[in-house]
Amino acid sequence: MSSKPVVTAAVVQAGSILFDTARTLDKLADLASDASARGADLAVFPEAFVGGYPKGLDFGATVGSRTPAGRDDFLRYHASAIDVPGPATEAIAAVARAGKLHIVVGVIERSGGTLYCSALTFGPDGALLARRRKLMPTASERLVWGFGDGSTLDVAGTPLGRIGTAICWENYMPLLRTTLYAKGVEIYCAPTVDDRATWLPTMQTIALEGRCFVVSASQYLLRKDCPVEYDAVQGSDPATVLIRGGSCIVGPLGNALVEPDFEGESVRLAELDRADIVRGKFDFDVIGHYARPDIFSLGVNERPLEPVTATGFGAREA
Repeated sequence: MSSKPVVTAAVVQAGSILFDTARTLDKLADLASDASARGADLAVFPEAFVGGYPKGLDFGATVGSRTPAGRDDFLRYHASAIDVPGPATEAIAAVARAGKLHIVVGVIERSGGTLYCSALTFGPDGALLARRRKLMPTASERLVWGFGDGSTLDVAGTPLGRIGTAICWENYMPLLRTTLYAKGVEIYCAPTVDDRATWLPTMQTIALEGRCFVVSASQYLLRKDCPVEYDAVQGSDPATVLIRGGSCIVGPLGNALVEPDFEGESVRLAELDRADIVRGKFDFDVIGHYARPDIFSLGVNERPLEPVTATGFGAREA
């Protein structure tokens, strides 16, 4: 596989059109087209961009009880999620082909009655290169999202470098990060909805720790992008900012190539010189010369964990 020494990465800061997946996919196509027209090789979209992040909803749940209205909220959320593979992934693949782009995008993945917060990586030929299911939903996210397993801890080899993904607060899981470093991640993607000022130093720490580029895309979501009847705790003023952005790109020595912006939606680009990865590892390689395998080791279970497995000869004839 031929490699590209300098990669142009675009970090896309934008919000879903909540509970309207078709319009969100159209928005993704427009944003990706903008990135491609400006020379991007890679476009990274936020967590839950396709399918939505229902900021402020409680789904009618308290300890020991659920409400019919909350069940209807989940029904609507389930309907806006996508199948992987399915028509929505085909649409994203077409966008990647049209723009000759690698795309990393957060989605809400539907599998039976369970939803997963996932991140999908597409190649410029439209191939689905990797699917990551978030291992540990945070706080109330556990009410509406299932738990991923180790079978999707993939790092995709591409001409741009090895692309891996950790979703939102997975980035605070040091053993998960170490797994990605051990798989040789060079472009570490961090789709998120964490819009706090503390997010940039977290991304700088990861870049320094892994001696990799970090591309973190956060949503910028306004109340007006949600249905009129959306019963969020933040209220109903259309101008209310539900998620304020803060997307960034960081180099292997912790330097911010794209600083966080909290003012609105944007597509911002940076050039990633892959030689900087090797320059950085001169004095620190966390899974190489700076590791101490005589003292520390990490075991990772990458088997898919299925609740039902069948053995034997299959179904019997009637």
